[in-house]
Amino acid sequence: MLTILSTLISFLSGGLPRILDFFQDKSDKKHELELAQMQMDQQMKLQAAGFASQERIEDIHTEQIQIQTAADERKALYQHDIEIGKGAAQWVINLRASVRPVITLGLFGLLVFIDIAGFAYAWAHDVDFKLMLDQLWDDDTQQIWASVIAFWFGTQAFKK
Repeated sequence: MLTILSTLISFLSGGLPRILDFFQDKSDKKHELELAQMQMDQQMKLQAAGFASQERIEDIHTEQIQIQTAADERKALYQHDIEIGKGAAQWVINLRASVRPVITLGLFGLLVFIDIAGFAYAWAHDVDFKLMLDQLWDDDTQQIWASVIAFWFGTQAFKK
């Protein structure tokens, strides 16, 4: 009986490391899978954050290129104007520089003249004030005048 018992214990003790290795291996593989999953999640988060950062960097770089291009274009236009003016009389240079302001002032003068004349005509003929105002300051007039004001006080001010 002792022989059978010692043989069985010897047999089991010889196989015990294998059984323990099996459970240890199973536990290790489970742990490695969890680590791999955590690393993958972390990489995905970093990649998403890195991609977003890279995308923002590219947007900033594109904006810088556009700003630099606009500045270079403006310099080229100014240089072109200077080159055209070389050798010309001062009055010609002044006349060239005054074209847009003269057109704007002419448009303003025309607007004021038409409004005053229209107001005087409507007043003399007892036209209702609302009807007179709708005729003098209609949508087309507002759009034209808004474009002129936006050009001189908006676009030009921001481009300097």
